[in-house]
Amino acid sequence: LCPQADERMNDPSDRDARPYSQPLSKQRQSYGQDQALTTRQLEDRRLIHRHESVRKHADAFRELRTRLLALSGSLHGENRNFVTLVAPVRHGCGGSFVARNLAAAFAFDESKQALLIDCDATHPAQGDALRVAAENGGLIDYLEDESITLSDIVDPTGIPRLQLIPCGRSRETPGESFSSFRMHAMIDSLRAHQGNRHLILDGSPVQGSPDARILSDLADLVVLVVG
Repeated sequence: LCPQADERMNDPSDRDARPYSQPLSKQRQSYGQDQALTTRQLEDRRLIHRHESVRKHADAFRELRTRLLALSGSLHGENRNFVTLVAPVRHGCGGSFVARNLAAAFAFDESKQALLIDCDATHPAQGDALRVAAENGGLIDYLEDESITLSDIVDPTGIPRLQLIPCGRSRETPGESFSSFRMHAMIDSLRAHQGNRHLILDGSPVQGSPDARILSDLADLVVLVVG
């Protein structure tokens, strides 16, 4: 599934975050966990919302969320959180857009939490797209530096019930980090800490890298983006 979006939301490359007036560090301070973004700010971040202008896209992602919940329920039982990997077939087909909006769709439900984790270390996108500064580093920094804690890298997004772990520093070959004990322990800890929190992994492209296959070992379900 790779929903088509209108002029304000559609950019398959997912790399052209729009200009904004404040530095990222000030942006992070401005949008606390309880301070929801406006409709315009959501659209600038190419995110679904509840208004009519993007209803078609919001409905598509809610339908995807519903299918994943049903599939997880049939495999693992009801009321269990799960990890979903979103993996594009190739770079530029909109995988980060899908991952971001799938996480937003989970956050629509007031009984659920969503945590988006940017695992595309070659082409990280979510920090810029959501205007979140990785002031304390991100996923790769956490995996490579044991002095960094989980609380250091989990950032609010200005969207209720949705948090982000940005990628942090980029890496050409992050596979060893993703298969490490620290990565597996992180996923287990995040799942156990909040039973209603669903984890969305924004993965690397399937073509040309083993990273998506490595990440799939951490996931309960995989969404393949073929746009």
